[in-house]
Amino acid sequence: MNYDHLYKSCTLCPRNCKVDRTVTTGYCGCSSTIKAARAALHHWEEPCISGTRGSGTVFFTGCTLRCCFCQNHSISQEEVGKELSPEELSQIFLRLQDEGAHNINLVTATQYLPSILSALDMVKDKLSIPVVYNCGGYETVETVKALEGYVDIWLPDLKYESTDLSLRYSGAKDYFQVAKKAIRQMILQTGAPEFEEDGAIMKKGVIIRHMVLPGAKDDSIKLLHFIKEELPEGMYYISLLSQYTPFFLSKDFPEINRRITSYEYNKVLDEAISLSLDQGFMQEKSSAKEEYTPPFDLEGIL
Repeated sequence: MNYDHLYKSCTLCPRNCKVDRTVTTGYCGCSSTIKAARAALHHWEEPCISGTRGSGTVFFTGCTLRCCFCQNHSISQEEVGKELSPEELSQIFLRLQDEGAHNINLVTATQYLPSILSALDMVKDKLSIPVVYNCGGYETVETVKALEGYVDIWLPDLKYESTDLSLRYSGAKDYFQVAKKAIRQMILQTGAPEFEEDGAIMKKGVIIRHMVLPGAKDDSIKLLHFIKEELPEGMYYISLLSQYTPFFLSKDFPEINRRITSYEYNKVLDEAISLSLDQGFMQEKSSAKEEYTPPFDLEGIL
């Protein structure tokens, strides 16, 4: 099926640009042609995603959120990448499967949703591994619903509860209100997490990621309370990240131009434990390092 009409007056993300992306670019910085910067086995996701063989990860160019502290800044905001057709993308999916990937991992893909649906349609009878949708959490419910039957595992961020923080760092005052609805819909579509027989690799489910930001531990704790009190118990995993690394941050944000402290991360972790949010993953404080950001050198794209 051809979904290209969805580019004509784009409402794929909550920005609702309504621009004709066959003619110009939207807030995401993207046209209607897929662009990606890397397609390779990736070993730095959560253990149940990367496993022993790696996650077949495609890093797409552009972003609907464009956070000021993005660790993938060169692709989210500097347009690094190479143009692909849906046919070429579908062949990348099959190659990654042949290389032993545990899953196909689509990173920041919403701006290309129509083309990605087309690419997945082309290989639906040949792809036998789960599809992971790795996103910033800032998704419309309509986009999440459009991916029902295509996405097996949702890997959304839940970045902020505070409208002040989300406006300052991501230009999205409505972030929390949008993200919480999207995550509820993701959980509704996948149901409870399911794993392969050995329990090591996820087959289906939702993993909610939260990266603790400098000076924002209280906001992190508010998010934990939301997760505990308003999301259905046992229907998701949580992943607390300590890897914040301000590689590309401008001088306009001096308050977050540092790594988080052990005190900040441990306070959030302790709160998660006290709320019995222990179904999931945590990072060691030493995880704030460069290796979590792969080289965007067009590996697997050329």
